[in-house]
Amino acid sequence: MVHLKIDGNTVTVPEGTTILHAAEQIGIHIPRLCYHPDLSVEGACRICIVEVENNSNFLPSCATKVHENMQVQTNSPEIRRARRDLIELILDNHPRECQTCERDGNCELQNLAYTLGVRERLFEGRRKKYKIEKSSPSVIRDTEKCILCRRCVRVCSEIQGVYNLSQLYRGFDTVVAPAYNAPMEESVCIACGQCINVCPVAAFIENNSTEQVWQALADPKKHVIVQIAPSIRAAIGEGFNQLPGTSMTGQTVTALRRLGFDAVFDTNFGADLTIVEEANELVNRLESGEKLPLLTSCSSGWIKFLEHFYPELIPFASTCKSPMSMLSTLLKTYYAELVKIDPKDIHVVAVMPCVAKKFEIQRPELASPHGYPYTDSVLTTRELVWMIKAYGIDFVHLPEQEFDAPLGFSTGAADIFGTTGGVMEAALRTAAEKLTGQPIKEINFTQVRQVKGLKEASVKIGDTSLNVAVANGLTNAKTILEKVKNKEKEFHLIELMACPGGCIGGGGQPYPPEGYYVLDPEIIKLRAQALYKIDEAKSVRLSHENKFIKKLYQDYLKYPGSEVAHKLLHTSYSPREPKGIK
Repeated sequence: MVHLKIDGNTVTVPEGTTILHAAEQIGIHIPRLCYHPDLSVEGACRICIVEVENNSNFLPSCATKVHENMQVQTNSPEIRRARRDLIELILDNHPRECQTCERDGNCELQNLAYTLGVRERLFEGRRKKYKIEKSSPSVIRDTEKCILCRRCVRVCSEIQGVYNLSQLYRGFDTVVAPAYNAPMEESVCIACGQCINVCPVAAFIENNSTEQVWQALADPKKHVIVQIAPSIRAAIGEGFNQLPGTSMTGQTVTALRRLGFDAVFDTNFGADLTIVEEANELVNRLESGEKLPLLTSCSSGWIKFLEHFYPELIPFASTCKSPMSMLSTLLKTYYAELVKIDPKDIHVVAVMPCVAKKFEIQRPELASPHGYPYTDSVLTTRELVWMIKAYGIDFVHLPEQEFDAPLGFSTGAADIFGTTGGVMEAALRTAAEKLTGQPIKEINFTQVRQVKGLKEASVKIGDTSLNVAVANGLTNAKTILEKVKNKEKEFHLIELMACPGGCIGGGGQPYPPEGYYVLDPEIIKLRAQALYKIDEAKSVRLSHENKFIKKLYQDYLKYPGSEVAHKLLHTSYSPREPKGIK
């Protein structure tokens, strides 16, 4: 243990603790900008500087470790002035667009400017000028707003293992961009949006689809349908000052109806359908012993990662479409026939926690045979929150309503799709009955829950032992995929999610409320708990027992894995290279 004084207060902390963390032990918050607790220490912004006795220079508290009898000042007049000067220098090379910026009111730079007392711009001079880069359907890069904190670079490499972003050029001309300053669409970006999540100033934002949805809602010729993903209900409340983990399913349904949607369905129905098809796929592979392990996920970011970095493992991926794409396909086929509406007059909107879904809906292999997309627009949770506010809806006090039938009913297994391990557990619940031919007695597969990055387990189903693995965050996915490539261990089923914590930690979820930070494990935990509570409260918790799924097969799809089911609900993937790179 190390003893030191911070602002005259004695504190004892373990050896190796930084000044920043030592100060927090006694209730002293040192301002910071480039620092993020889940990423490596950069020490680039220097906002967290402090005075240390016998040191002639200010030291960054995030990168300086304590030593015995250290004397630290965090709030001397000189320190406060230096921090203010640093923020002023950043601001004077920053666009003056606060009132029209995506992060207005939720911007770390803006908040620091206020708390540090910046009231005027003192360092006028030449400012960087760059065009906004909009090539990607998912992620927009606004280099003029970039403050070179490198959070995006670190999350892309350390958490996601993609290494798409880096600093290019030098000095005043330094920018953060993909290799060769290529457009995002032409890079190895997997569209996960974690750069959006960690960026403190909106240098990265999602490609906004709200205007497209407003236009569809205003078109009397369009039958506009919306579906919402499982994790939306566990996170949307945060956009209305509710605590993380507050489940608001019924209020969301009501709000969507008030926005003018003609039908409100649940992506969970698609999740139940995915499980029925995927469990059938798993059982067939287990019986044949071919294409194992089955790689499963509803994460479109993970699929793009697979195509870029592990194309040799594509044959092992499940051929099932994501729940969003399955439901959208049914809306323009099965549902269109039921209500006797031309599919071309149906506009399908999906509310997702993920910006990669904006990329997914443009995949040519997911378009209809007639060339039109099955999903027309994707809104992130953040975009839906804004639309509800813009419409003047008092979201928190809305009465709770139910989804429309028949594509709005779902089981508890579908709800847990939104958290890491949930797809695995839902699949095991249905596969267990298929493998044993007996009703399942214990439906909670807790072995694949509470996954912090990566977890391997062995699951006993009847006389069969299945080696399974769950990974979230693609650096963790790499670890398990390398084992598969090198045949280090025999796996039967692997679930992979692009985002930390699964979809509940997606790149389109609300920015964290005060007291939390982006990717905060506590937020991830609370959102996951909300989904498990919804699951436990439902009377039907097995996907194959969904009565509307049974009727769908009876009336339309015939049986799991049928020719018509394969035509509508399954897809294929191909190796992918950055454009222009051979």
